[in-house]
Amino acid sequence: MTPATPSAASAAPPPASPGQPAFSPAAAPKVASPAEPLLFIVSAPSGSGKSTLVREILRLIPDLEFSISYTTRRPRGSEVNGREYFFISREEFEKRIRSDDFLEYAEVFGYWYGTAWSFLEDARRRGRDLLLDIDVQGAAKVLVRCPGAISIFIAPPNRETLEWRLRHRAQDPEAVMERRLRDASREIAAYNKYQYLVINDRLEDSVERLAAIIATEREARKGAGTDESGRQRRELARSCRQQVSAPLLAPVLRSFGVEMEVGKPGA
Repeated sequence: MTPATPSAASAAPPPASPGQPAFSPAAAPKVASPAEPLLFIVSAPSGSGKSTLVREILRLIPDLEFSISYTTRRPRGSEVNGREYFFISREEFEKRIRSDDFLEYAEVFGYWYGTAWSFLEDARRRGRDLLLDIDVQGAAKVLVRCPGAISIFIAPPNRETLEWRLRHRAQDPEAVMERRLRDASREIAAYNKYQYLVINDRLEDSVERLAAIIATEREARKGAGTDESGRQRRELARSCRQQVSAPLLAPVLRSFGVEMEVGKPGA
């Protein structure tokens, strides 16, 4: 799991569901039926600015719900239970694992993080789209369970900027910060498992691109978006397709000591 952003929602225990299989590459986007809400997955290395980006999207886009994650870590700073996260004990979390309450869950830096099935079920009942802010390993599990989900990877402009952001927010001891940077190299190498790629250099541009992706996927579901503004949104969203935008990621990958793999989508 990765840090969540403010929102409010219920979290009643969800119905039982299948087990969590291993990683599978993201499937090509599907056109959902008009009655089927869309599930958006947003992932990024810690410190990439994803939380701020998602917060802006939730403010700007109507009828988009946000799944608040559960965690066993303690609140930081001004975090409020039920807003950024649901803070619960390790015993309670592991009880929920045994009850299969989680769509996905993972242990990160010694703490459990998980997404409850109930958010997805509640969104479906209300006919509203749902956005998940989760890490790479959580996204892999969700894509197996929900293959029609739309996956979006947010990348920092380079390693130097990511390190500056992590140090500037001053939330972690040095050892944890170094581990986050090491993990970022592994996470950013998973970009080619996602359908869309946004390099978060300027917040305003990234918000515009993410909003265009969501609007375009919604229009595809409804068969709408034939006016000029819809065409412009589709072009902007298309420019974020992983196969189209991946070459722009090459210098970012190199800054993390990662080479773009030959033969992979977008390589």
